[in-house]
Amino acid sequence: MRIEDLAKPPFNLDAPAISWVRQTLGRLSPDDRLRQLFNLLSVGDDPEAIARVQAFRPGGITRMRGGDIAHERAVIDDFNVKALVPLLVSADLEGSRMSLAGGAEWPNPLALAAIDDLEVTETVSRMMAEEARAAGINWSFTPVLDINAAWRSPIVATRGFGSDPEVIARHALTQMRVFQRHGIASAVKHWPGEGHDDRDQHLVTTINPLSMEDWEASFGRLYRGAIEVGVMSVMSAHIALPAFVREQAGDGAGVEAFRPASISRLLNEELLRRRLGFYGLIVSDATAMAGLGAWSKRSEHLPEIIASGCDVILFSNDPEQDLGFLETALADGRLSWQRVDEAVMRQLGLKSALGLHAAAEPPRRTEPEAAKAYAAEVARRAPTLVKDVQKTLPLDPDSHKRVLVISGGIVFPFLPEPLPFALPAMLADKGFEITLHEPGMDVRAEKFDLILYLFGDETLLTRGRIFLDWLGLTGHFGAAMARHWHEIPTVMISFGYPYLLRCAAGADLYQRLFDDGDHAARGGRSADRRR
Repeated sequence: MRIEDLAKPPFNLDAPAISWVRQTLGRLSPDDRLRQLFNLLSVGDDPEAIARVQAFRPGGITRMRGGDIAHERAVIDDFNVKALVPLLVSADLEGSRMSLAGGAEWPNPLALAAIDDLEVTETVSRMMAEEARAAGINWSFTPVLDINAAWRSPIVATRGFGSDPEVIARHALTQMRVFQRHGIASAVKHWPGEGHDDRDQHLVTTINPLSMEDWEASFGRLYRGAIEVGVMSVMSAHIALPAFVREQAGDGAGVEAFRPASISRLLNEELLRRRLGFYGLIVSDATAMAGLGAWSKRSEHLPEIIASGCDVILFSNDPEQDLGFLETALADGRLSWQRVDEAVMRQLGLKSALGLHAAAEPPRRTEPEAAKAYAAEVARRAPTLVKDVQKTLPLDPDSHKRVLVISGGIVFPFLPEPLPFALPAMLADKGFEITLHEPGMDVRAEKFDLILYLFGDETLLTRGRIFLDWLGLTGHFGAAMARHWHEIPTVMISFGYPYLLRCAAGADLYQRLFDDGDHAARGGRSADRRR
């Protein structure tokens, strides 16, 4: 790659911007250039932890568990004051639990797909981008182009726009265009395509099992569409595409056919860049994932990330050690300075395309309360009633006064224990008599007018499966097998994961709230027919 190539899509740099890239690259020492390859995680507000990340002088950061939007802007401004080059500041703008602290709680992609109104998706995406810019964020690892075909996947379900490539293309590309129009570079993910493997790449290298003909008709179409409309970056994940590797290397590819894309030259350079014509930035998925770590030891695969075509190394538990791995690979020839410079050049190209090298006006933002009100309005459009055989809804304290609530709580990926639902207290305020289930409780129609199951699972990290854990809910082997809905009206509500009805065959009423989608709705109805 030549520096003049930055004038081409997706960066489209003019002469002054290219000059800035050339001058900036020229003043970076070899050590500086290596450090620019890293995007480090900055968690919380501990001054020492923040200082350690600043001292490393990375090319970018991802902030997590910080304060509200104004606070985050101050933290990021301080990072930039101490940085050699303006930072790429990234986030996963996926909505729901990934919404920014102090901002609106936006519907997740599956909810937007369920509503299937592009005007809503465009407005939500604009307001999300405005919040992110106000917080100092300029890069999002979204939208998700995964196809939720293997619907048991705990990692795709609510993070993507369903299983229909037509729906995914409409909403994901709309979101991407809106983000980039408002100063947030998109990194579409997870290259070369997740969703046909029901496992989680946080735990294992996942496999895209499609033939190249089928891949081209689905994922190929989605990624080509994103490239055609100017996506600036792609996240290369710990996912294998054996069909392409075998096409290139023949049947003798052996285990290499299952090499993760994040360290696959064939998938990044040959397929993504040469065949699909992508000239933007490639970022690896998080490098601590077992989908990468299970393949080889870190001293081997860390340099391979850059050597195989990625331009950014995402996250590091020990950045100085990882820097040493790159230096060793440069010394023994596994990594070249030409490839390092090309990666840094693309980073600088993205930064320049975003205007980070120039003074910018403060970003405009929808008034926060108006944004929160709109998010709540959109959320009300997303619920889906899957079945109500006995016409139990609406609930009424006159007919369902004594309510037994059974719930495992709200599960968050970064908290050790689930959080309780607010709904039981809200029902009590409406005149219902609420009893929270405890193990060993005597459950009979004489004691309760309604059983209310509340599920708070959503697409989560490092969970091999999401399922209705009857033993965990009831606390007893025998109670786990009891089904009371023939004697006591029963309502099951999932506030996240859309496929739990499969574990509750025969339930009279099941409703999914906030986090639905095209495939989710079809899956629920077909599940009813299977019973």
